Amino acid sequence: MLYLVGLGLGDAKDITVKGLEAVRRCRRGYLEAYTSVLTVGKEALEEFYGKELILADREMVEQEADSLLKEADVCDVAFLVVGDPFGATTHSDLVLRAVKLGIPYKVIHNASIMNAVGCCGLQLYNFGETVSIVFWTDTWKPESFFDKIEKNRQNGMHTLCLLDIKMKEQSLENLMKGRKIYEPPRYMSVNQAAEQLLAIIQNRRLQGEKPEITENTICVGLARVGAPDEKIASGTLQQMSTVELGAPLHSLIVTGTMHPLELEMLKLFSVDSSSFENNACQRTT
Repeated sequence: MLYLVGLGLGDAKDITVKGLEAVRRCRRGYLEAYTSVLTVGKEALEEFYGKELILADREMVEQEADSLLKEADVCDVAFLVVGDPFGATTHSDLVLRAVKLGIPYKVIHNASIMNAVGCCGLQLYNFGETVSIVFWTDTWKPESFFDKIEKNRQNGMHTLCLLDIKMKEQSLENLMKGRKIYEPPRYMSVNQAAEQLLAIIQNRRLQGEKPEITENTICVGLARVGAPDEKIASGTLQQMSTVELGAPLHSLIVTGTMHPLELEMLKLFSVDSSSFENNACQRTT
């Protein structure tokens, strides 16, 4: 049996009782380590679960999944995922491979950022399509995520922006020379995401457009959701470019049309209450 076990968002104790029982029962445990991270390391998980874990990076899961599944064909294997198992398409691929090989699987769900964002007071059913904001480089600055945020906002919907994570990335030189040397991990901050959005707004204006999203659009920055030091800040997009939220992981919400109750909740986390008086009331119903 292959078990896909959600670990939740905070630390080792966020696993469900059902998930913990499955992990302890399995002969082998893999910890997926590239779509998200917990606030504690692998050692803390191993100590609490009473099980040695094998770190599974992107390369292993995407290129060596067959060896993992061969093990699951002869014994119980747990595949541990931060958040919920289906927070990333890679894990759907793992299930499809298991089914093709005739290997039974069981999914044990948990909280993920997709539903935990409700902590800021915005209603989950008012969210549109979730987008990913990627790190720009000097030569690659995609803007497609901005179009999706604009479409959501035009429909009155909020947008959850998942911010880029770079794990075990190789420099172009090391990649070309086949050297297994990796860059230090990088996690996009709310500040960086806001700066990229602001740059796109300027680009669009230079092209003669009037972007649906401006420097004064109300946004929400979230950091370490589910952890004891969780931090939430609400304010304008411009304010999100300088707000201090600390260590990763960060997420950003661009608001759409807000119900008065949503607005009242956001004010609890405001960087500057005047931002709401000047801007947000124009978008409420």
